[in-house]
Amino acid sequence: MTGILIELLLSWVLLYFFDQSNLSVLGFKPTQNSLFNLILGFITAVLFCAICYYSSSGLAGNHYVVNKNFTAADFAKSSGWVMVSVLYEELIFRGALLYIAIKKLGINRACIISAIAFGIYHWFSYGVLGNPLQMFIVFMMTGIFGLMFAYAYAKTKSLYLSTGLHFGGNLANIVIFSKGPLGQQLLIPDGNKKLEGILSLIVFIIQIIGLPIFTYFYT
Repeated sequence: MTGILIELLLSWVLLYFFDQSNLSVLGFKPTQNSLFNLILGFITAVLFCAICYYSSSGLAGNHYVVNKNFTAADFAKSSGWVMVSVLYEELIFRGALLYIAIKKLGINRACIISAIAFGIYHWFSYGVLGNPLQMFIVFMMTGIFGLMFAYAYAKTKSLYLSTGLHFGGNLANIVIFSKGPLGQQLLIPDGNKKLEGILSLIVFIIQIIGLPIFTYFYT
């Protein structure tokens, strides 16, 4: 939380000196529309991830089972960790810097730059630096989602939709389906079969572009 408070302070400084504005321009004030966007983004991201994971595991012949050692306290702790990490990234990539970039460069250029930075950042957070193939895959996946988050902010002039999408997606991946740095969480696969061939490619493409397409048409 200390890091987030420091980010807010730095954001205020940047907005004050470069735009003569304050944190209110980031759309923090909750409204009926912004709260709807937050909830819609969260639910849509969770449902989309669930469809992709269950489709992939079902086609491969695997199934997800509930981790009996995972408690409600574990869920709360893991969810809190995800939320803090999401807010940290949102304030960096969709906060004051993106707001200023949009005013200076326009929406398209600013969002593309934000997406590129988001993709490069995940080379380090995912620990794939030095592996060209993994770097390309991570950059494409996180860059596309970074573009989606950036446009969600730019079109709604608020962090609520991008945060809902981001938190929903990360919660589903990391906590619900145990695909992340926290290890086994709520659901774990009961087999090790992997989807291969054309089906694997189709599911992979859908995972990358499905949610961004929905967000594009919604905004």
